[in-house]
Amino acid sequence: MSGTLLDGTTAAGAVLVLSLVAGLGLALGAVRLRGVGLGIAGVLFVGIAFGHFGVHVEERTREFVRELGLVFFVYSIGLQVGPGFVASLRRHGLRLNLLAASVVALGVLTALGLRFAGGVEPAALVGLLSGATTNTPSLAAAQQALKEALPDPAARAAAAQLPGLGYAVAYPFGVLGIILVMLAVRAAFRVSLEREAEDLETSRAAEAPPLGRANLEVANPNLDGMALEKVPVLSGSGIVVSRIWQQGTLQVPRPETRLRLGDVLLAVGAREELDALRVVVGRESPLDLRRMPTAITSKRLIVTRPAATGKTVAALDFARRFGVQVTRVSRAEVEMSATPDFELQYGDTVLAVGEPGDLQKVAAELGDSPKSLKYPHLLPMFTGIALGIVVGSWPFSLPGVPAPVRLGLAGGPLLVAIALSRIGKIGPLVWYMPISANYALRETGIVLFLAAVGLGAGDVFVETLVRGDGLYWMAGGALLTVAPILSVAVVARLAFRLNYLTLCGLLAGSMTDPPALSFATAVSGSEAPSVAYATVYPLTMILRVLSAQLLVMYLVR
Repeated sequence: MSGTLLDGTTAAGAVLVLSLVAGLGLALGAVRLRGVGLGIAGVLFVGIAFGHFGVHVEERTREFVRELGLVFFVYSIGLQVGPGFVASLRRHGLRLNLLAASVVALGVLTALGLRFAGGVEPAALVGLLSGATTNTPSLAAAQQALKEALPDPAARAAAAQLPGLGYAVAYPFGVLGIILVMLAVRAAFRVSLEREAEDLETSRAAEAPPLGRANLEVANPNLDGMALEKVPVLSGSGIVVSRIWQQGTLQVPRPETRLRLGDVLLAVGAREELDALRVVVGRESPLDLRRMPTAITSKRLIVTRPAATGKTVAALDFARRFGVQVTRVSRAEVEMSATPDFELQYGDTVLAVGEPGDLQKVAAELGDSPKSLKYPHLLPMFTGIALGIVVGSWPFSLPGVPAPVRLGLAGGPLLVAIALSRIGKIGPLVWYMPISANYALRETGIVLFLAAVGLGAGDVFVETLVRGDGLYWMAGGALLTVAPILSVAVVARLAFRLNYLTLCGLLAGSMTDPPALSFATAVSGSEAPSVAYATVYPLTMILRVLSAQLLVMYLVR
C-alpha cells in the first residue's frame, strides 16, 4: 500500500508525496543558522532529495501542479505590489528604484557574459540567475518561457530540468552572498550604525513631518465673513479643519461656513503648513476644542462598500451633506491627510468627525464592515486569473525574435493583477484581497511550484553537482550574486551618499531576499531597511520576472 502511494501514479499518492515534500521542506527552511535559513527554498531541496531517491509524481500531474502553483503565486504577488507600484516611483523612491533596476540590469549583463564567454547553457543560465538573486518567480517565468520557446517535446524535456538545477546550485550562496556584501560595505566605509540611524531620522523628520493639530483663533479682519473654503492657505494644502468654535457652540465646519473674528479652528496637518495657516488666521488659541464637552465625536470607519471605492473626498462631500469632516485616511499603516482630491480605496480607514447620528450615515455610505475585509472575494480573483491567462497566451512580436512570443503563465497573471489592483474596482467586482488570504494563496502557490520543480530535477541533481558542471555553475552563481550588488553599493555610497540602513534595504529588495532583509533589520535595530525594501520590491519583482523571460526568448533557439 505504502509503495503504491509513494510511486505517485494515483491521485492520493500524488497528494501524499507533494504534502510530504511541502511539510518537510518548510520544516527544513525554518531551521536557521545565526539568523539565516533556506526559507521557502527548503521545499525545492527536499523535492530534489525525494526525486533522487526515486519518489516521484506522474509527469502530467506534476506539470499541472507546477503551473497551478505558479499562477496562484504570481497573481497574488501582483495584487500585493500593484497598489504601491506607482507610489514607489515618487520622490526619493525614484532614485532607489533606478539603483535597484541597475542591479537587475548588471545581473543580466553578467549572465550574458557567462553565456557567451563562459559557455553556460541558456536553460541553466536563467536558473543560475534566479538562484543567485534568490528570486523564485523569475525561475517560474523561465520555466514557462522555456516551454513556449521549445515546441519540440524532446528538446523541452531535455532542457526542463536545467533551470531548477541551476537555481538549486546557486541559491545557498545567493542567500549568504548579499549578507557578506553588506558586511564588506560596512567595514570598507567604516559605517557607524548609530550615526546612520540618527542621520536617517533627521532627514525623514524634515521630509515627511507627522500630522499635527493646532487650535487657531481668527484674528485677521480680512477673514471676517469669508467662507472657509476661500481661505488662501487652506486651498490646495494638506490641512483639514475638523471643528470650529463659533458663537459659543462647537460644530463641524462646512466648506461654506462663514468665519467670524474670535472663532477658533481645530486644524489638522503638517506642522509647517499649520504654522503658515496660523500667520494668516491670527494666533494660537488657549482653547483645546478636542477637550470641550460636546456631542461631536470622532470615529474610524472602514471603506468596504464598492460604491465608495475610487471616489475622492470631495466627490463624497460628507461635510456639506451630513456635516461630517473626514480628517485623516490610513492605508497600509500609513496615515495621510484627507485632502479633497484624495481617492479612497477598498480597505482604507478614515477618521471622521461629527455627531453620532451623522457618523452613522457616513458609515452606511462607506460600508464600515470589518467582516468584509476578512472575506476573500473569489469571483474577482478567478476572473482576474482568467484574464491573466488570456493575456499571457496572447502572442506578440519582439525585435530580433523570429517567432511571436507570449508573457505566459508567469507574466500574464502578474501584469493583469498589478493593473487590476491599481484600478481597484470595475462595476461590482472589487480587486481587493485580505492580507491573510493573499499570503495563504501566495505561499501555497510557491510551495506547490517548488515541490513540483524539485521532484522533476531530483534525478540528475547529484550527478550534475558531482560529475557535471555543478562546481563551475556554483562559481558563476557567486559572480551573479556579488558583482551587481557590490558595484551598485559602492556607487550608491560614494556618488549618492546613500544612508547605509537604506542601502541594506535596497540591496535586499533588489535581490528580493527576505533573509537578507531580516539580517539587516536585526543588526541595525531599525525599520529603515524594511522601508527601502518595500520601495524597490514591486519594480524589482516585475523586472526579475520579465528579464528571465526575455533571456530565454533571445538565447534559446
